[in-house]
Amino acid sequence: MHSGNSTGATSRPESAAAEQEVPGEQPLFSASTYELLALLVATIGMLGLCNNLLVLVLYYKFKRLRTPTNLFLVNISLSDLLVSVFGVSLTFMSCLRSRWVWDAAGCVWDGFSNSLFGIVSIMTLTVLAYERYIRVVHAKVIDFSWSWRAITYIWLYSLAWTGAPLLGWNRYTLEIHGLGCSVDWKSKDPNDTSFVILFFLGCLVAPVGIMAYCYGHIVYAVRMLRCVEDFQTVQVVKLLKYEKKVAKMCFLMIFTFLICWMPYAVVSLLVTYGYSNLVTPTVAIIPSFFAKSSTVYNPVIYIFMSRKFRRCLLQLLCFRLMRFQRTTKETPVTGNDKPIRPIVMSQKAGERPKKKVTFSSSSIIFIITSDETRQIDDNSKHDETKVNVIQVKPL
Repeated sequence: MHSGNSTGATSRPESAAAEQEVPGEQPLFSASTYELLALLVATIGMLGLCNNLLVLVLYYKFKRLRTPTNLFLVNISLSDLLVSVFGVSLTFMSCLRSRWVWDAAGCVWDGFSNSLFGIVSIMTLTVLAYERYIRVVHAKVIDFSWSWRAITYIWLYSLAWTGAPLLGWNRYTLEIHGLGCSVDWKSKDPNDTSFVILFFLGCLVAPVGIMAYCYGHIVYAVRMLRCVEDFQTVQVVKLLKYEKKVAKMCFLMIFTFLICWMPYAVVSLLVTYGYSNLVTPTVAIIPSFFAKSSTVYNPVIYIFMSRKFRRCLLQLLCFRLMRFQRTTKETPVTGNDKPIRPIVMSQKAGERPKKKVTFSSSSIIFIITSDETRQIDDNSKHDETKVNVIQVKPL
């Protein structure tokens, strides 16, 4: 008798879990809505596939793009490409059938793959922000070994978080809209709740905090550059403009990613904290598809904000046009393969230097820090005027 009861007790949760992962036949939206969703997700998938594949082709084909920094951009494009292939295809087929048509294993794969590639993207953006920070604020130039180690840690970190539900710490289940899977946000079990809280802290709050810290210091450094207004060489001015453009490109990538994913994070938190009655299937599907659209934007940002990517794209599409553009717009910065690293120092006459600005054409970086170890050239001591003195010396 006792064994029979225990068998029935264990079978009920299993059947309930199966019912939760594989929904019924009743569609949650109208037929026209499912068609619209299928068209939308197919467009997102095709654009994400083509755009990110183009970035990978450009990186492979043109050696000038093979820099340690661009390796992070390639890692983001690779993760977005995998989302476009694996994360969109299951949802697209479900939209065509007006319900989730895959089994429990398909649900686990959909939740695992989308979570893995999404975490890889946000962690790569975090490392990219840190890389910009150490170049600008600390004048440290990274190499390929640094980039490869960072990318390895990114994938291991992402696998640790997304593999935890496979080992019993939370689980992957069907979302409210019934067209995709994710971790179980609704469960009130302490084991599942602890995972959700730490998941948000480790994969959203901490990365956003690091990016905010890094770019806060970068913005401060850029403002401090206004103390050094009268650059003596045109090349230094071009280096500064290029560095600002690179910083703006990275910031725009981070901002776009967060804009795409924040609505989904807010909806998930509402479900986690017991406000699931506010989250209808219609409310849930919009942030989910909006988050998937983040795979489309980064390659567009590269092309519009990176002259190197633009030139390589033009050369790939039309060699003659690129050759004409190279002859008319060739500059000493892009034409010189050797890294030029001048130090620009600013001070008032008779005082020790207060600001140090470092540039490098390989990564185009600058830094402003306190430096009281260097003295200005002796000729400046004879200058009686109280104006800023600019000194440029090669490293």
